[in-house]
Amino acid sequence: MVADFGRTAADYGKHRAGFPPAFYDRLAAMRIVRPGARSLDLGTGTGTLARGLAARGCESTGLDRSTPLMEEAARIDREAGISVRYVEAPAEATGLPEASFDLVIAGQCWHWFDRPRAAAEARRLLKPGGHLVIAHFDWIPLPGNIADLTEKLIEQHSPEWKLGGGMGMYPQWLAGVATAGFRGIETFSFDLEVPYSHEAWRGRIRASAGVGASLSAEAVAAFDPELKSALVERFPEDPFTVLHRVFAVIARAPE
Repeated sequence: MVADFGRTAADYGKHRAGFPPAFYDRLAAMRIVRPGARSLDLGTGTGTLARGLAARGCESTGLDRSTPLMEEAARIDREAGISVRYVEAPAEATGLPEASFDLVIAGQCWHWFDRPRAAAEARRLLKPGGHLVIAHFDWIPLPGNIADLTEKLIEQHSPEWKLGGGMGMYPQWLAGVATAGFRGIETFSFDLEVPYSHEAWRGRIRASAGVGASLSAEAVAAFDPELKSALVERFPEDPFTVLHRVFAVIARAPE
């Protein structure tokens, strides 16, 4: 499946929830996120992580291959009064100077990269002792819950989509990070309920890889009212909450 999130930039920017404050608080307690730190957000999309880092005092750069997504990111930044530098390039070959960042972070995107090359590039970009953070913020499908219903509907409309059924944990990333030469590898995770209105959840799903980023406009137009009807029938409360899990891998570049 080929996913082009630029096709759904408006929904992506409006409806995809960014990482929660507790995620940044964890990194701040570890002195990874701190005022003045130079940060690079790989696969920045509409800039939610890059913006969150800038709001906490980092000198923030976002990098992505999609012009439409970064244009949406810049628009949101202007409305928020936040300054982020954006660079159009692949995560595996950024063209940025080596040893120039304190933090390289990748949120919701590591699975899209050529991971050995992206890890090697992250190490090249980091200052000695700098940190790589690979983070996910996934809905959690449990039998009969909203995410489960939604995934089953996506699979009906988008059979090539194979990202469902996950539990939001990615221990498989650790070996590749170690192979790239990183040390001090650790992880953390925590769960939280994220509130959504019916309209916002439909927008969130239109902005997902299995729907708006891969289906035709006509197919999305067929999918969306089916999800709307299923939500009204099965989960009439509005707003509702959706169980999510934050998972992060943290690794240190050699001194």
